[in-house]
Amino acid sequence: MNKMFFRILVLLMSLSLIGIILVQVYWFTSSFNNNDEQFKFHVKQVIGNVADKLQQQEAYSFYDKYNHYKDSTGKVPQKNDLLEFYYVQKNPRTNKMIVYSNSIISEDYNINGSFFDKKFTSERFKNFNSKRTTEIYNNNNIDNSSLQQSIIPDVKIEKSGNLDVLDNAQFEIFFKDIASAMPINERVTKEKLQKLLKKELEEYGVKTKFEFGIYSSGIATKIKSDGFKYDKEATYSIPIFADNEGNNKYELSVTFPHKKKFLLSELVSITILSIIFTLIIIIAYTSALNQLIRQKQISEIKTDFINNMTHEFKTPIATINLALDAIKNPKIIEDKEKVFRYLQMIRDENKRMHAQVENVLRISKLEKRELDINKEPTEIHGIIDDAIEHVSLILEDRGGAITNHYDAARTTALINEVHFTNVLVNILENAIKYSPGIPKIEIFTENIKDMILIKVKDNGLGMSKVAQKRVFEKFYREHTGDLHNVKGHGLGLSYVKRIVEDHNGQVYVESEKGKGSTFIIKIPLIN
Repeated sequence: MNKMFFRILVLLMSLSLIGIILVQVYWFTSSFNNNDEQFKFHVKQVIGNVADKLQQQEAYSFYDKYNHYKDSTGKVPQKNDLLEFYYVQKNPRTNKMIVYSNSIISEDYNINGSFFDKKFTSERFKNFNSKRTTEIYNNNNIDNSSLQQSIIPDVKIEKSGNLDVLDNAQFEIFFKDIASAMPINERVTKEKLQKLLKKELEEYGVKTKFEFGIYSSGIATKIKSDGFKYDKEATYSIPIFADNEGNNKYELSVTFPHKKKFLLSELVSITILSIIFTLIIIIAYTSALNQLIRQKQISEIKTDFINNMTHEFKTPIATINLALDAIKNPKIIEDKEKVFRYLQMIRDENKRMHAQVENVLRISKLEKRELDINKEPTEIHGIIDDAIEHVSLILEDRGGAITNHYDAARTTALINEVHFTNVLVNILENAIKYSPGIPKIEIFTENIKDMILIKVKDNGLGMSKVAQKRVFEKFYREHTGDLHNVKGHGLGLSYVKRIVEDHNGQVYVESEKGKGSTFIIKIPLIN
């Protein structure tokens, strides 16, 4: 995959993911703000309704008290005509005349404001009635002057009734003047106010804890709930008990301590689903990105592997071809010693290529779980000695040496001799291969509880912290600046890890750049 295309793809995927997350955040914020506005609207409606009901209930209580007192006096009211007017209509064709009269009469029961409060002895209640009369004259000779005489009309209709508008207006003015002088605790109780608020809030679906309080000219009164505290963000206020001039001495405040929690609770289900889906997208994205990066790395590693493998096969093939060409020479073919030497060279190079192929096949079988590993009780020190024997010629060619420190007293473990020998050979070959100078290798064994510890220490190049974490991955080789300065294809240590784990053991490395490496193998012992 082209590097630029890969980077653009990753960038676009990242921007898309960030965009999805930002959209989710924007949606959540908008939903929360909408819920907040709706909550505010409902609360304003509630406290407005409560303020109206307080005023109405107070008026009803005064009105009931007034009616009860009026009925109990048994007095005959004094009547005064406040207004009287006439309306006359005449049909010139038929001489039919209609006379309409209306009188407004006030009824005074001599009830003053003292029955409410001593301060209002001069105020008086009055009722207003209307008397309406319609007279029809069919006499053609009647004129306007005749109306002053006692003429009996042909039709007479009389109606009377209360003037509720005047009564209500006069009563409202009267009761507001009295109520405005009363203390707030006589006008409303804490229990009554709480009951009204609770009922209204439930009707509007605001089912969360609330606290309330009434302020008088900015000062808190005794009419408040026990937990009331003013909070600018969660408190809503409205004037109550307006007087005749429209002034409001008192203000009702309602606060919601768990407002944010209540608003969030309405979004919790859809928010959880949104978070779950977003997390799935993030996990899928990171997994896909990881796979892309990993595939890119594997592609690069496989390319290196093919290059290295080609290089490793190229030399033996070239050597074999040269040896065969030399044997064909008539002078050489008669020299048995040289012929045997070239034949041995061909055999060695053939074995070398065969070993490389076998290594690849072993890894393939391990991946498919087809590798047959039969384990038997075996003495570990003997296996180590066999592995040392396998690398002795390579070690002698480099002028190196291996020093043993066998400190383990118990050394019998359940292992597969062939595969475990290959494990140690791979580690020893790496120790020789990655030592730039004369290889000096030390092998230590010791017992820790029911385990035997095998340490292979070299004086090689060492490795970085990143390499230590990935050194047992298939195809992984640390970059050393020259692709072919150290032969290999990154399969040996992957094979080592799989075999050790199949023996219920552990393998890890301790290393420092420029100071060599120590490979440590832990294998359980037979009790």
